[in-house]
Amino acid sequence: MDRPPLPPFTAQTAARKARGAEDAWNSRDPARVALAYTEDSTWRNRAEFLTGRKAIEEFLTRKWNRELDYRLVKEVWSFHENRIAVRFAYEWHDDSVQWFRAYGNENWEFDEHGLMLRRIASINDLPIAPSDRKFRWPLGRRPDDHPGLTALGL
Repeated sequence: MDRPPLPPFTAQTAARKARGAEDAWNSRDPARVALAYTEDSTWRNRAEFLTGRKAIEEFLTRKWNRELDYRLVKEVWSFHENRIAVRFAYEWHDDSVQWFRAYGNENWEFDEHGLMLRRIASINDLPIAPSDRKFRWPLGRRPDDHPGLTALGL
């Protein structure tokens, strides 16, 4: 099953792929998000290593049970052939209502069907005050008129 856009990527298709990933992750639906990855996809997320769609779904379930009111923005940094590099920021709070902004970079490699074979993510969390939040749209997809990372100075 193809998951467009397919490689090789252009500036436009890489941006569509990144926005599609952002939209899926903002759904906070682990099963939906996991479908974007190959059955044997490999991940490095911070210091955690995962293999396979089932492990990805379990990881995302744990993540969103801990990272509450999660809102994410992604932006393409670079692309070539079947690879895309993105930078991102997301905001969330823990169960004590301490807010964080996470900053990171991801390297993505896709198969010919547009499924992600590999995801390598480096992420840092910064505690923030509620008044410092920049991502305040209702939970779910980021509105089209909400500024991206560059416009926000992130």
